[in-house]
Amino acid sequence: MERIIEEIREDLSRRIAVTADRLADRTLAEDPAYAALLGRAELRERIHHNLRQAVEGLVLGIRGLPVELADACATGTLRAEQGLPLASLLRTYRRGGRLVWQALSEAVAAHDAAALPQLLPAAAVLWDVLDQLTDAVADAYRRTEAARWDRDRERRTALLDALLDGAGPSDGPAASEAAAQLGLPERGRFAVVVLGAGDSGGSGVSGVSGVSRGLSGPGGSGGSAGLGSSGDPGGPGRPGAGPAASGLRVLWRIRADGETGLVDLGHHPLESVRELLGPLRARAGVSPVVETPGDLARARWLAALALRTVPASGGPCTALLDERLPTALVASQAELAGRLREVVLGPVLALPAEDRRVLLNTLGTWLTCQGSTTYAAQRLYCHRNTVSNRLRRLEQLTGRTLSDPAHVVELALAHAAVLQRAAGAPAAPGAKPAGRAPRRSG
Repeated sequence: MERIIEEIREDLSRRIAVTADRLADRTLAEDPAYAALLGRAELRERIHHNLRQAVEGLVLGIRGLPVELADACATGTLRAEQGLPLASLLRTYRRGGRLVWQALSEAVAAHDAAALPQLLPAAAVLWDVLDQLTDAVADAYRRTEAARWDRDRERRTALLDALLDGAGPSDGPAASEAAAQLGLPERGRFAVVVLGAGDSGGSGVSGVSGVSRGLSGPGGSGGSAGLGSSGDPGGPGRPGAGPAASGLRVLWRIRADGETGLVDLGHHPLESVRELLGPLRARAGVSPVVETPGDLARARWLAALALRTVPASGGPCTALLDERLPTALVASQAELAGRLREVVLGPVLALPAEDRRVLLNTLGTWLTCQGSTTYAAQRLYCHRNTVSNRLRRLEQLTGRTLSDPAHVVELALAHAAVLQRAAGAPAAPGAKPAGRAPRRSG
């Protein structure tokens, strides 16, 4: 077989050249990705080179020698860096392989039709060579794509961290440039979500169907900077994340102490974040809406503060800060919260454990029921008079009366302080020391 190939080499070379012309024209006509990337002359030259390599590989294979794969690897690397889809690259390689066999068969038939049966054993060798070349191209492409994605993910993670951690002035170029590179508008409607560490039941952001995670990439979970999706800035969530099922775009940042999501609300109301987080069944804090990327660091602090208003043992809950401002106020001032507990509820806290529990539970239920003794009794499964007696005793112990709005405010805040202390008042991811918010420029 090797002798026959040598005898037809000149004719085969002409046929390979014609084949390269045909394949280049077909590829440019049928594949927009190639058409947008390469001109005809460059593509034709590359295809011609690859077809000649296949023939040389066949000769080496017949001799039992290894096939040279360096050029195939270089092609895979180059096309990955250029962004050509792998499917396009492999399709052209496979078409080229079939055309090489066709050109080889026609050249042998033209030289000596009787020699065609001798060509059959070479078929298995040629297909093995083509498989090796295709595998080398694909492997090099995937390695390059993964490395490129890792670099991009790290860069986008740094950009997201710059926004959420407040690196640089709030209205300076650092925030605006980072936002632009993440595909965020200069002005819009943004919010930040903070999930408690370990509160997502192990599902994390991956538990939300269709949510842009932004930072996960090929073979990785992202971290976010998820940017894109739904987590690798895209990809999976590819860079420039797309909208979630709810129409919101979320860039997730995953850290050891919890998960943070930057939500581009667009025209959607802030309350739609609850629907987005529902599948996670997690404890979550949500910031108020901010309008510029430079305000996202403060929004993250406020979201962490909102998370601190959710009892650790209360089960899944999405807390919007603006719905929990009194409790958040207590959570943000640990020293004053302690003083509030002591001054307002000190005599109650000094009671035996069961008495203390009953009175505090009754007060909390009464507050939840908007001051209705009847509704509180229904929730507590006791008589209305029992609730009244407990509340009267609480008034005597604290020196506050529930008919005085000012006293009710004190009792409500003190009760919130007691609950937070019982829950351990864990600091949320990225939370600042009590009483201190991120510094704002200007």
